[in-house]
Amino acid sequence: MSKRNIPVTMGTQHPDNAHAAFWDVNQNPFISAYTETVEAFENFATLDVDEYMWDWEGKHADAAVIDRLFSTKYDYFKEHQLGRDKFITFRFPNIWEEKGYSLMQAMTAFLSSEDFAHDLQFAQRPLFEAILPMAERADQIIEMQKLFEKLATFKTQVFTAQRQNTPYIEMIPLFEGFETQLHAPEILKQYLDLHEKHFGFKPPYLRVFLAGSDSALSSGFMNAITGNKLAIARLYEFAKAENIDIYPITGMGSAIFRGGLAPNRIKRFVQEFAGVRTVTVQSAFRYDYPLATVQQAIQQLKTTLPHVKPLEISANEQAILINVAKKSAEFYRHTLDNLILDMQPIFKAFPKRRDRRQHVGVLGYSREVDGLALPRAINFSGSFYAIGVPPEFIGFGRALASLNARELGVFVRHYPNMKKDFTELAAYLNLDSLAILAANNPAWNDVKKDIETLQNILAFEIKPQTQEQELHYQLAQQIVNIKDGASVAVTALINKQAQLRHFLG
Repeated sequence: MSKRNIPVTMGTQHPDNAHAAFWDVNQNPFISAYTETVEAFENFATLDVDEYMWDWEGKHADAAVIDRLFSTKYDYFKEHQLGRDKFITFRFPNIWEEKGYSLMQAMTAFLSSEDFAHDLQFAQRPLFEAILPMAERADQIIEMQKLFEKLATFKTQVFTAQRQNTPYIEMIPLFEGFETQLHAPEILKQYLDLHEKHFGFKPPYLRVFLAGSDSALSSGFMNAITGNKLAIARLYEFAKAENIDIYPITGMGSAIFRGGLAPNRIKRFVQEFAGVRTVTVQSAFRYDYPLATVQQAIQQLKTTLPHVKPLEISANEQAILINVAKKSAEFYRHTLDNLILDMQPIFKAFPKRRDRRQHVGVLGYSREVDGLALPRAINFSGSFYAIGVPPEFIGFGRALASLNARELGVFVRHYPNMKKDFTELAAYLNLDSLAILAANNPAWNDVKKDIETLQNILAFEIKPQTQEQELHYQLAQQIVNIKDGASVAVTALINKQAQLRHFLG
């Protein structure tokens, strides 16, 4: 497998699209679990996406996805074989964070799909690797492989003795928070040792997934963008030291807060996150721009990303950036603690785009900042855009102003698009809405200070630049003025805004 085709673009089921999918005959922006098999095929056939994430984490998933694809699209997959030319990669539930009811079902799908592919005389098993979300320790990664090995061995012995299943799967750890991403090399080093001890060999390469959204949600935009850069640079240092090939994946949405990967920002992404070899092209990327634009952007990513020289950050500058990231997280968290209650009605009114399990309880898990339960990152960022306060600003201005000359110089050098990003974001600011919020809760004045500080440093204009942005501004004012925040009216207004800015959240 070391000479395998490494996917560059990964279609995902992130519910961040404002518009309906191009393939949906009903043109409904909500995508049910029953149509995700169609979505996977259209992503491969129409968009030429390399890989599609089949998500079992906190949501409903169809275990028969491979059977359905082979049965309904045999001719396509005979020519573009899964596991060789195109890839479906399961994201397993994390059994340390949520009840693992669906883990065995997901693992069994690997085995049954291998049998089906064999009977169809396909050259490769269609499923052979899986993502472990919220990975924090090496033993969690190896435990997934051991569980699969036991299940595959059991199935062969008890049910299909005449046909032996492959008892090995490759794991892609998904590192989400700043600290976990920072210490990814240490976790991976331990994992390689555990892997060699159990299987008798070291894997020839590693794919490592770095989240872009959840670190922004929990620690702020400055912390997240810095953490991603540090992780990429440190992963390549690790790969060189261990003499192993590494292929970082980043999970980034169209909102700058969530990474900023959109069809019109490919050049910016490559510049900011050089060394990433696989990117998630999420729902907004695929469905909120003209089809030809999306297809062209995907081809641009595929021709560019594999050849970009990875980020390099010296040990001295890494230490400085770690300090910057930690300092910025304090500003963000302290501010957010005092805003979150005001945002609850908007969170509740936020539109839904996918079949999701309840976020908290038996089937889900809760993301928290300082003990306060938060919605998922898409709902969070979209709700702040809805009121005319893009969440990128929260804590960023005061954190930037707090940096000494050395820290500022290093941070600015490693974030070359800072002025361009915030100039774009400023067009979605609504200072009138912010004034209404601050009149009821003085904590919003800290965000006002962030905005004013950034405006002084970066010299951007705070006003809509286009007709769409002007309408977005007006809608934000309406949302803030509606007293019953959880009303149907707010949901409708948020939907309108999302279409204007080309992403839901």
